[in-house]
Amino acid sequence: MSQNIYEINKSPRIQNLVDQLFEKLPEIESDRAVLLTESYKESEGQPIIVRRAKAFSHILRNIPITIRKDELIVGSATKSPRSCQVFPEFSCDWLEKEFDTVETRSADPFYISEDNKKILRDVYKYWKGKTTSELATSYMADETIKAMEHNIFTPGNYYYNGVGHVTVKYEKVLEVGYEGIIEEVKEELSKCNVADHDYAKRSHFLKSVIQSCEAVIVYANRYAELALNMAKQCNDNVRRNELLEIASNCARVPAKGARSFYEACQSFWFVQMLLQVESSGHSISPGRFDQYMYPYYKADIESGKITKEFAQELMDCIWVKLNDLNKVRDAGSAEGFAGYGLFQNLIVGGQDAGGIDVTNDLSFMAIESSMHVMLPQPSLSIRVWNGSPHELLIKAAKLTRTGIGLPAYYNDEVIIPSLLNRGLTLADAREYNIIGCVEPQKAGKTDGWHDAAFFNMCRPLELVFSNGYDKGELVGVETGDVTNMETFEEFYDAYKKQMKYCIELLVNADNSIDVAHMERCPLPYLSSMVDDCIKRGKSVQEGGAIYNFTGPQGFGVANMADSLYAIKKLVFDEKKVTLAEYKDALENNYGRGLSLERVEELTREVIKKLENDGHTIDAEVVAQVSATIALDSLDNSKKSKYDKLLEMIDEVPKFGNDIKEVDQFARDVAYVYTRPLENYKNPRGGQYQAGLYPVSANVPLGAQTGATPDGRLAHTPVADGVSPSAGKDLFGPTAAANSVAKLDHGIASNGTLFNQKFHPSVLAGRTGLEAFVNFIRGYFDQKGSHIQFNVVSRDTLIEAQKNPEKYKTLVVRVAGYSALFTSLSRSLQDDIINRTEQRGF
Repeated sequence: MSQNIYEINKSPRIQNLVDQLFEKLPEIESDRAVLLTESYKESEGQPIIVRRAKAFSHILRNIPITIRKDELIVGSATKSPRSCQVFPEFSCDWLEKEFDTVETRSADPFYISEDNKKILRDVYKYWKGKTTSELATSYMADETIKAMEHNIFTPGNYYYNGVGHVTVKYEKVLEVGYEGIIEEVKEELSKCNVADHDYAKRSHFLKSVIQSCEAVIVYANRYAELALNMAKQCNDNVRRNELLEIASNCARVPAKGARSFYEACQSFWFVQMLLQVESSGHSISPGRFDQYMYPYYKADIESGKITKEFAQELMDCIWVKLNDLNKVRDAGSAEGFAGYGLFQNLIVGGQDAGGIDVTNDLSFMAIESSMHVMLPQPSLSIRVWNGSPHELLIKAAKLTRTGIGLPAYYNDEVIIPSLLNRGLTLADAREYNIIGCVEPQKAGKTDGWHDAAFFNMCRPLELVFSNGYDKGELVGVETGDVTNMETFEEFYDAYKKQMKYCIELLVNADNSIDVAHMERCPLPYLSSMVDDCIKRGKSVQEGGAIYNFTGPQGFGVANMADSLYAIKKLVFDEKKVTLAEYKDALENNYGRGLSLERVEELTREVIKKLENDGHTIDAEVVAQVSATIALDSLDNSKKSKYDKLLEMIDEVPKFGNDIKEVDQFARDVAYVYTRPLENYKNPRGGQYQAGLYPVSANVPLGAQTGATPDGRLAHTPVADGVSPSAGKDLFGPTAAANSVAKLDHGIASNGTLFNQKFHPSVLAGRTGLEAFVNFIRGYFDQKGSHIQFNVVSRDTLIEAQKNPEKYKTLVVRVAGYSALFTSLSRSLQDDIINRTEQRGF
């Protein structure tokens, strides 16, 4: 079934390429893991940077390659479309435990053959005790591990996987190729003196960069040879000529600088794909594609070497290829990143270093490609400022109303000053791009460690009510018996103390993981394209980048604002209820289901029975059992002694309704997370900076959270990003936007995320588009940083949930990314359905 009436039909080639992606379930392949392990066994005892380069080279020289039917841009990390390799150097125990359940899990299932299970089990024997996750654990404080076990926060992204979250200097590869980079590195190497204090590390790093770049050239030449052989055997003259041109391109780039737009497209793709072969990190983002690709397009158009139509088709092909990349996550993380997300953010529009708008033809064509392909990748974004051409925003709005959830909109007037405050130069700040979901940085100069952890701001409030204890263990700090607190200031201060303590543990977790990546998985290939690694003679992981940050994100701002405001009003201002009564209500989930402790107790009983019956148990099975027990116990129609309290809570004003007192309170609550983080440094010499966005972790982590004083029931989703709690914004999108704009988006310089959902009728016709653009500009004029939209009716989503086979191509905005709706877990689908549906401005 089509997305909606605004969908633009794909060309036959693009349709064929898209169809290939979805012919079967994505598959877990073993080739990279086998080749990596072979190399590591041969390089025992050598410096880690050398081992990494040798392994990367061994992989690229031997991994199977393929050219798929109808492709114009080639290079695939896997034999099967939309499949994935695995990365045992980061972690492997979880996948081995999930071999028999990964195909049937609800979120992001993968097929894995029995042969590949056998191969990987054998490979994994080598990696026991050698992974970054194991080393990171050994560095963590006991209190940190306990906090993670009690779901205060999770640093799962980099704990079990590569880091990613970077934009490299694509333009450098396009200009000089890897031969040019190799020459630059050789010049630096010639300056090294054997007696230098850093000679050993510096020289090994530089030699490793050379070996990695040479391996990429070999890899591209393998594709040139394959295309040439396929052309010799091809009876279709049109396809034969295409293959011959592919062979010519791959023989030229990325070894040398690109001479045409077609060569630039192919060179770009090799860089983008191979970064994700070196490491399993996601959110490797193309950045300002319309800027670094434009000179090649402009020259070819002006010389008549290419038509705009063919250039558009090449971009469409790249858009399809971005959806061919994939990765497998553990079951728990898959719930938090549901939709096979890789978060490859590509942004258009905005300013140059001198503050001049640089919108060009490719800015419009990038939006057009997303219309043609209608898939989640790339995660298209657009920069907005007072110099943005109106028609670019109208074009973007046309894409928004297709319902695909793209693009996301970003405000130059907030983001540029926030980056300046973090130490970027004005020129660099003006040239920012977005990484992954919503994270701004300067491309080619930054190791931002964005998305470094999920911090649940609601859990420390639970610790206030329990005096720091959870399940009988001291997890936070003892802040006293909550029922004896006599003022709101005393209560709020207790929350701040719990937050500060938990934030310190989060920093310890992230720093431990940071050091583990530095010591066990430096990335010489990635480092060849980030300044100033070559000059400094150190990898990105060792602090080679010019700008180094760590950006963990907090979520639940709306819940915390509404909860604390309700306590202030009901307990201390109006004295309608006591803290003892509130504590009792929370412990008993307002009489609307089982308590968190009781759900966990029953879950353990069910799991034990399943194990006794011979069932395989993994994290997802536990989560599903827990969610089923919790949800089955909920009955919103059930009367209880807590109904009067819930009625009082419901009458307290909520964040998201343009009420000054509440909104200012929310701003202060957000500061409780964002301000303390600024005081900490990471092992790469950089600063911590806060983000306020959840990806989609507000749903699974909400399932691990008890009832909150805003009336939210235990086990239900926590508010996403800086958006109001679902259903609590009662006065339309403008009122909600006015509230969100009152937060300090500048201090949350790792990004904020604001979701809104509109009925499709709101954006109908030119009038609807104009009103929509005015709404965005109005929000940005008030210093909002980011906004994104779902334009799809609640009825459509419910129907898609009931009949998924009819809605296989329905794409929606989840959090900082879009995904196929039917690929999401049921709980995440419900969260999107329950978001407030706006029907006018």
